[in-house]
Amino acid sequence: MARQMDMVHGPLLSKILMVALPLAMTSILQQLFNSADVAVVGRYVGPEALAAVGSNGPIINIIINLFVGLSVGGNVVVATLLGQRKTGELEDAVHTVLTVAIASGFALVFFGFFLTRPILVWISTPEDVLPLASLYLRIFFLGMPFSMFYNFGSAILRSKGDTKRPLFALVVSGVVNVALNLLLVVVFDMGVAGVAVATVVAQGVSASLVLFFLLGEDGALRFSFRKLRIRRKYLLWMMRIGIPSGVQGMVFSFSNICIQSSINTFGSSAMAGSAAALNYEYFTFFVTSAFSQTAVTFVSQNYGAHEFARCRRVALLCVLGSFAITFSEAMVFSLFRHFFMSVYTNDPVALDFAERRTMCVEFFEYMPGLYEVPAGCMRALGVSIVPTVIILVGSCFLRLVWIWFVVPSNHSWETLLYIYPITWVITIVCMGIAFAVFMRKRLR
Repeated sequence: MARQMDMVHGPLLSKILMVALPLAMTSILQQLFNSADVAVVGRYVGPEALAAVGSNGPIINIIINLFVGLSVGGNVVVATLLGQRKTGELEDAVHTVLTVAIASGFALVFFGFFLTRPILVWISTPEDVLPLASLYLRIFFLGMPFSMFYNFGSAILRSKGDTKRPLFALVVSGVVNVALNLLLVVVFDMGVAGVAVATVVAQGVSASLVLFFLLGEDGALRFSFRKLRIRRKYLLWMMRIGIPSGVQGMVFSFSNICIQSSINTFGSSAMAGSAAALNYEYFTFFVTSAFSQTAVTFVSQNYGAHEFARCRRVALLCVLGSFAITFSEAMVFSLFRHFFMSVYTNDPVALDFAERRTMCVEFFEYMPGLYEVPAGCMRALGVSIVPTVIILVGSCFLRLVWIWFVVPSNHSWETLLYIYPITWVITIVCMGIAFAVFMRKRLR
C-alpha cells in the first residue's frame, strides 16, 4: 500500500518519531487554531466573551470523548489487521469505522443543540457569561459530523503510519479558521458567533481533505460511499477497546467540569486566566497523547505480527520520548509564564490567576506520559478495562473527592489546582504495577 510504514521490521526509534512528532504537531496546531478563537475574542470582544469560549473545553470534551475513544478502538482494529496482513477483512473494518464516525457526528449535533444550556447552568456558569457560552456551543456542535469524520479518518491513516496528511489537512483548515476569525469578529463584529462559525467551516475543510485522501487510497483502505455499513464483528471489536477508553475520557472530562465549576466560583477573571493557562497545558499534553497513540499503533501491528520483543521496545521508547519533550515544554512555559499568558489577555487580574495556575499544573505536566503511554500499550494488547479503571480512580474519582471535601474548607486557588500533580503521582504508581503484570502475561 502506498505510504504504508513497515512497523514490524527495522529500526524503531526513527519510525516512532516519524509518527509521533507529526501527530503531536497535528494536535498542537489544532489547539493553536482553537486558541486563535480565545485570543481573538479576548483581544477584540472582552473578558466575558473570553470566558464564554475558553471555559467550554471541558463540556465539549465530555460529550465527544466517547466517540474519540471509539476512534482509538478503530485504530487498534485496523492496525492489528494490517500487522496480520488480513487484507480481505480490512475493507469491512475500515467502512465499519467510518460508518460509526458519520452516525456519531449527527448524533452529537442533536445532543449539543438541546443540552448545552442545561449543562452550562449546572456547572454554575455566571449569568454574564451564560448567553454567549450557550450560543458558542450550539453553533460549535453543528460541525460535529465534520469533526468525527476527521478524527476517525485520521485514525485509519495513522494505523499504517501516515500522520503527515492529517497534519496537512489540519494546517489548511487552521489557516481558514484564523482568517475567518479575524474577518467575522474584527471586520463584521460577529463576536462569539463569528468565532464559532469559523470553527465549523474549518472543521468542514479538514474533513473534506481526509475524505479526499481516503478516496485516493489503494487496496483495502480505499473509501467508498457504497460500502458504508456496520459489520457486527468489527463494531464489537472496536467497542471492546474503544468504549472503556471513551468512558475514561468522558469521566475524566466530567471531573474537569467539576473543577471548572469550582473555578467559576472565583469569578470571570479566574475563568479567563484559567482558560489562558489551559491552552499551554494542552500543548504539553498533546505530546503525551501523540506518543500514547503511536504506542497503540506500533504495539497493535507488532502484536498482530507476533513480534513481542518489539512491543516491549516500543513501550520503552514512547515513554522516554514523551517524558523528554514534555519536560522541556513544561519548564519553558513555567519559566516564561508571564510572556506566554499575556498572549491571551492583558487584564492584570486574569494574568495573575493564569500564572499561578501555570506553577500549580503546567510545571508538572510531564507526569501524565508516565501512565498514558503504558495505558495505550495495554489497550493495543486488548487490555482496555484495567487502564481505564486505574485512570478513573486515580485521576477522576480522587479529584472529585478533593473538590467536595478539601476545597470547601480551604477555598484558595492553589488548593484547588494542586490536586492535578497529586493524582498524577498516584495514577503513575498504580499504572506501572498493572503494566508490568499484563505486559509479562500477554507477551510470553
